[in-house]
Amino acid sequence: MKTFTVKAVIDGDTFSVVNGWKWGNFKGSDIRPTGYDTPEKGQPGYQLATEQLRKLIEGKQVELKNPVNVSYGRLVCDVYYKGKNLADYFLKYS
Repeated sequence: MKTFTVKAVIDGDTFSVVNGWKWGNFKGSDIRPTGYDTPEKGQPGYQLATEQLRKLIEGKQVELKNPVNVSYGRLVCDVYYKGKNLADYFLKYS
């Protein structure tokens, strides 16, 4: 796909991008990276994972590759930050 600026981190494994994305007939702004799954709101570790992702990518450039599908309005794809798959930063949630 291409490079996007991260507008806001929603939780440890969901964020939105500036100007949105388009894939086939779908479009939106929320992204769900492949390769890891962090705790949901109310679960232990939720806040820590959310803050970790926020510090890592909020306001920064990420590259979206290999879209898989759209789930709950989020584009599910590989996400790269500084050339490294985002899932590699969250190995404890793999």
